[in-house]
Amino acid sequence: MALRRFDLEAGGDSFAFKSETEEKIVFWRGKYPADKQRSAVIPLLWLAQKDNNGWLSEPAMREVANRLEMPYIRVYEVATFYTMFRLQPVGKFHVQLCGTTPCQLRGAESLKDVCTKEIGKAMYVTDDKRLSWEEVECLGACVNAPMVQINDDFFEDLTPESLSAILGRLRHGADVTPGPQIDRVNSAPEGGTTVLTDASLFDGSRTKVSALPNLPKPPEPTPEATGRPDAQGPTNVHREEPAKVNDKVEPVKAGDARASTFDDLKRINGVGPKYEQMLNDMGVTQYAHIAAWSQEKVDEVEKLLGFNDRIDREKWVAQARLLADGKFDEHDRDYGRGKN
Repeated sequence: MALRRFDLEAGGDSFAFKSETEEKIVFWRGKYPADKQRSAVIPLLWLAQKDNNGWLSEPAMREVANRLEMPYIRVYEVATFYTMFRLQPVGKFHVQLCGTTPCQLRGAESLKDVCTKEIGKAMYVTDDKRLSWEEVECLGACVNAPMVQINDDFFEDLTPESLSAILGRLRHGADVTPGPQIDRVNSAPEGGTTVLTDASLFDGSRTKVSALPNLPKPPEPTPEATGRPDAQGPTNVHREEPAKVNDKVEPVKAGDARASTFDDLKRINGVGPKYEQMLNDMGVTQYAHIAAWSQEKVDEVEKLLGFNDRIDREKWVAQARLLADGKFDEHDRDYGRGKN
């Protein structure tokens, strides 16, 4: 690794974190116990670099050392070891050009020529203080090679022409759009995908589970529901009713304005057609059933459905109480799709 020294002359004599950064410093220091505060040195150096126009001066490193009660030399060692920390001034827009093998194979050398022509040699800052650049190791976007990182944004699938246009817009204060610079979304194929286009591969229909195995079947319809007076069958035959999740829940009574054999459980945010079917198979057919669940019952249903704290997180019981009381507008306002 090359020797790295910080610029003493350009750093001045003092440094202070911005007021809005103090909250972030408290956040990072709060991750470590009182006797391990030095563990926060890397995030604090990163914050100092951001507050110091993209580079670390010696006073900035000294301020981090004072905050963490560390010897100055220990902070200098960290800052000079990690190349993510820059030790001399950079432009307002600092270009990190990936020069690792995938980008090299895809034209990084041509991009390096553009940076040299448009900006100057590596780590040179243009006279207007807007641009600088350096070559770095892999930035983790190999499938979109060649690419550069400008401040916090990735610009991918570059050509010499597109990179030159981006630098020109930055130099003149115009907006630029990060991400792939060709017709594709993220790392998807250029021009759109040509494989795995069948919607049934993704909508869950091929793996749809109509019911969990070994669950009791729902009770037979009552004569009132079927309209057949003989649906009850022989009265002298004893039948054991299978245990259901709601075996102790009083259903909505007939005559109630809310009465319904099956409520639309999908109205509960978090319950889709598949889970509604599973709940129905458990004997859960009405909002009142869910509204009456205790925490013990919630845990039981979570286990049956294979969830982990989802029912509490999505507030199924609170939603069901509003729906069971007919407060549909209030429910949609507080728990409408996308509000959990």
